[in-house]
This record gives sequence, C-alpha cells and structure tokens, in this order.
Amino acid sequence: MFCSSDGKTRDLVSSIAGAGWDFSINRHPYHEIERPFGPHYCVYNRRLMACCFDKLSTEEGYWNLRTKAAVLNTGEFPLQFEGPDAQTLLNRLFTKDIAKLKPMRCGYGIACYEDGTLLVDGILLRLSQDKFWYAQADGDFYSWARAHATGLDVSITDPQVYVSQVQGPTSLDILADAAEGGLPETFTYFGIAKVNLGGQHVIITRTGYTNELGWEFYTEPHHDAQALWAHIKSAGEPHGISLFGLDSMHIRRIEAGILNAGSDFDNTTTPFDVGLGMFVDLDKGDFIGKSALVGASKDSRLSGVVCEAEPHIGGHIFLHDADQERPDSEKAIGFVTAGAVSPALKTGIGIARLNNSQFAVGSNVLIECIDGQCHKGELVSLPMYDAAGEIPRGKLVDIPARS
Repeated sequence: MFCSSDGKTRDLVSSIAGAGWDFSINRHPYHEIERPFGPHYCVYNRRLMACCFDKLSTEEGYWNLRTKAAVLNTGEFPLQFEGPDAQTLLNRLFTKDIAKLKPMRCGYGIACYEDGTLLVDGILLRLSQDKFWYAQADGDFYSWARAHATGLDVSITDPQVYVSQVQGPTSLDILADAAEGGLPETFTYFGIAKVNLGGQHVIITRTGYTNELGWEFYTEPHHDAQALWAHIKSAGEPHGISLFGLDSMHIRRIEAGILNAGSDFDNTTTPFDVGLGMFVDLDKGDFIGKSALVGASKDSRLSGVVCEAEPHIGGHIFLHDADQERPDSEKAIGFVTAGAVSPALKTGIGIARLNNSQFAVGSNVLIECIDGQCHKGELVSLPMYDAAGEIPRGKLVDIPARS
C-alpha cells in the first residue's frame, strides 16, 4: 500500500494563494496567529493541525513544553450529545460506565467495534446531567454515534468548538494570571471549569496530551478568538508562553506512553492489546464490543523501546540474537508504531506493538531505523518516567536541565 509517513518523506499542508479544493478542510480560529511562524499542517478530523513551523524548531518547541509553557491548537473534534437519553447512548458506545462521570468532570473514553477492536478515543466532558462534549481523536465517530442512536431521545451535533492546549510547568501560573479571580476552586486533574478570560467566559479542562502540567481551553463560535488569544498571550509572556507543533508534542507523548489513534492502536487491536484494559468496565451493562472483550486475551502487547541510534526508529523489531545483518522480516517480534529522538533522554525512543506479550522489559532487540539499518535497542516500560503520572496532577515538579 502506498501511503504517507514512509520514514523518509511526508505530505503536509501549507497555505498558498488561490481558491478551491480545500472545501472539506477547516482552519482553527487561531490560524492567523500561527501563520507568521511558517506552519506546516496535517489534516486531522478535517481540521488543520500544525506539525511544525519554519521559524520554531521541533527541539525548541519540546524544551518550551518541558521547561516553560507551550500552546498547540489541536485538531480534536468535539461532538455534542444532549438530551434525556445522552447517557444511555454514551454507555452503549463507550467501554467505561458513563453513569459514574459527574457533571463538570472529564473522562477518557474509548469506543470499540462489535468484535472488540478499537474505533476511537478521546476526552468526554460532562457539562451537565444531559449534556456532553466528546473531544475525539481522528476518525468518523459522528456517523457511528448517529447509527446507534436510533430510538433514543438525544441530539448529536457539531457545536463548532475548537480545542487548544496550554501545557508545561508554568501553565497553571498562566491560568492564574489570565482568569478573573485566579485559579478556579477545585480545578483538579480531569476537572472542568468555566472562567472569565479577558471578559469572555470560556470552558477549560485540566487535561492534555503531554503528561505535563496543563489545561485546555475550548473556543466556541460566540468567542472573539483574536481577543481571547491576545489575553492569554499577555498573561503568558512573563511565564515563557510560546506556540509549538505536533512534532514537539509527539516526542513528549512517546516518553509518556500516550497513544495515538490509527497508529499505536487501530481496528486490529483490542483495548487490552495496547494496555488500555483499565478503561474497560466489563461489569457494567451491555456496550458495543463487550461480548468479544469478555473472551479476549487481557495481556498487553505494547512496549516502549529505546535505541542508541541517532536516526528516528520506525520499522520491524527483532530479538538481538538475530543476525546483525538485516534479519528476515518474518522473524520480527513486532514493529514500531511511533518513533522520535528525545532531547532530554538523549536517545531514540518509540512505542512498539509486539506480536505477543511474552517479550519482557529489558529484552535486547534490533530495531529498524529510517537510515535503512538495524540498530541495537531495548524494550522498556511505558511511561519512560513519571510512571505514576504525578506531573500532570501537580504532585511532582520535574523540569529537566537543558544541555
């Protein structure tokens, strides 16, 4: 199959003069804010999301995230579920018990096909008893939800909401200065609040895709986006706020073991295969995929990998007792689903999907890299540090020294 991301080149979107044939692509409200930095975009949920910038290096963006605060205007696509049967439908669609999610709280939600394989993941916001937003990863969840809502009193709509992430050690300091009255009370991890940012009331959440301290804000159609960004930027400048791209975030999310829909998992993997079993409630009522998941293997086949090579890793993985020359791909024990070079860990890093769960952390392996060679590596645990997730909860400050 011919596809993008062959490890040597990739296909990104840039803005050029002219009109036509971008009819199904949507720009973020902060597109013009990004333009002076020379953005290059991927298309995510038919929305443009900046991968990299000509005037801001990927490594600089990574260090801003790790040591100060960085903002990504994401391609996440919030869908709105509203009505008396909203909870009933969402309990049918998701593997977790939605009834346990309280108003003004978020939850990580995954949906499966009937055979128990994964469809999509995202963050579910319960704004009130009968109103939810689901900020979904890339994928056609809208049609799936509509198809399973027959006979239920629930409205499924696109509220035209766009999500931006403010992430990094100084992110809550920025929020404290930007929000009228300072930090919201009881704004704990995965909490929701509505705050006044420069005279505009904005929904925010204590969530992110980095395993750093952070929050997200949701720009709605009635907001003056330019004024909102100007206010957040003004509050953030003393704390080192900057934009960054998905490539910078990609490094951090691999370190953190945060998965990407469509690459780290897809419609060939169950939640258990990729270490998401904790988000499956087999003791709740029926949901799509439950019968298949009851009988599925509960072992995870996901692993982290590190590699001594400078080139990004991405390809087959072999046990180290294989021949040092390029081994036969039929002897591979798995493959890399995401790879990068970590400036903080000073090594190549990746997420691997293994053929089975028998290969232990610490196993020596050979890993294909984008230079076309196999290099020595090792299977490691995910996350690669802060396994307890204390950083995003505000219980641990861990700012690496930049060298």
